[in-house]
Amino acid sequence: MNITKQNVDALNAVVKIDIVAEDYQAKVNTELEARRKKSTHPGFRKGEAPMDVIKKQHEIEIVVEEVNKLVQQSLNKFLGEEKLDLLGNPLPKANKDFNWNDKDFSFEFELGLAPEFDVDLAPAKNITKYSIFATDELLDKEIENIQVRFGSQLPVDAANEEANVTGTFVNEAKEINQKATVSVKEINGKANLEKFVGAKAGDVLELGTKGLFEDAHKLQEVLGVPHEAVHALDVNVSFTIDEVTKTEPAPLEKDLFDKLFVDGSVTTTAELKGKIKEDAEKQFEQHADQQLLNAITENLVQNTKFDLPSAFLQKWLQTAGEKELTIDEAAAEYNKSEKGLRYQLIEGKVMRDNEIKLEYPELVEYAKGFVRSQMAQFGNNNPEEKELNDIVGRVLQNQEEAHKLQSQLISHKLLAFYKEKMTFDTKEVSYEDFVQEVYK
Repeated sequence: MNITKQNVDALNAVVKIDIVAEDYQAKVNTELEARRKKSTHPGFRKGEAPMDVIKKQHEIEIVVEEVNKLVQQSLNKFLGEEKLDLLGNPLPKANKDFNWNDKDFSFEFELGLAPEFDVDLAPAKNITKYSIFATDELLDKEIENIQVRFGSQLPVDAANEEANVTGTFVNEAKEINQKATVSVKEINGKANLEKFVGAKAGDVLELGTKGLFEDAHKLQEVLGVPHEAVHALDVNVSFTIDEVTKTEPAPLEKDLFDKLFVDGSVTTTAELKGKIKEDAEKQFEQHADQQLLNAITENLVQNTKFDLPSAFLQKWLQTAGEKELTIDEAAAEYNKSEKGLRYQLIEGKVMRDNEIKLEYPELVEYAKGFVRSQMAQFGNNNPEEKELNDIVGRVLQNQEEAHKLQSQLISHKLLAFYKEKMTFDTKEVSYEDFVQEVYK
């Protein structure tokens, strides 16, 4: 057997594997003998049919199997020894003269090679790094929301735009019979709103489901219909009102503070506002970090120039998925994924050149932090170590979850590296201005 590689250009190569009968014949003979011993043919005892009969029946099938195994094993070993940095997988080249009745065979595989390039971390124009602060208006609004959330419900005679209305939605044909409470301010559309304002307990409102709420998920919640059905739902429902209430906001005093912070760390409105500000700005920092990483990624992709074996990759994409693509479909898929591929190559280069590595114990600790934060949302702020380890073990056994956490941790490591090595223009903005400037 002989394996050679010929470079077509800097990004494409062809590997040729020449196989002669001596490379596979011994295994073919062994398998033929094994099948002969198991064979039954008219006129012969079991296992005593002539070898010519066995060969005629099975030899080509066995040759195909053994040669294909040999080719794959040899190709994998060669690529590993050559330490080639490939894009996609090797593609077999068609050979119209190929014949399995021959004794010697040649196989050729096209390779797409990763480009060589350097990454310059000094952008021509500094990237903006946002520092986001919470405004007094935002903090006051959040305090109001807390007061409403922990407030008392007081009965009122008739609904206004600030009222809450409890009743039952009914549509017999769609088997809807659901009791729910809605806030009048959530009702969408002037005509619908007019039906609610002034309504009293015992009134029956006739409503159309289409456009009743701005958010379709709210409609799903109040009607109790499946998620997949709610978007197409366009029927009339009756809403029989049982109760009309208004929310009396909870006073800003010790009882509310202790519900929010059971450790007694908050005793005044100023301290509550300070806690909300601290928590909000921690969340804002995550938004700012994600925006910064996106901006760095965009900058690196735009300013790191290299060619890709695009023709090879489009050909590879035709057969890489579950469904075979046409040439045009593969070209469209390549155009959609090219930017992501370029950043993957840049990311790998940055990590190799700067010895940024991800060790498994780091992934475990990162997963623990993720699980802790999830458990805290459900009130478990101090999980036992064994419980935590068991959950993390199950999470990391799920390949999809493990890959997601690994990608997040790599992004954290890279962002920390970029912050240390790159220069930015820092800009302080409110959260509202950040959203307006970055996302709109």
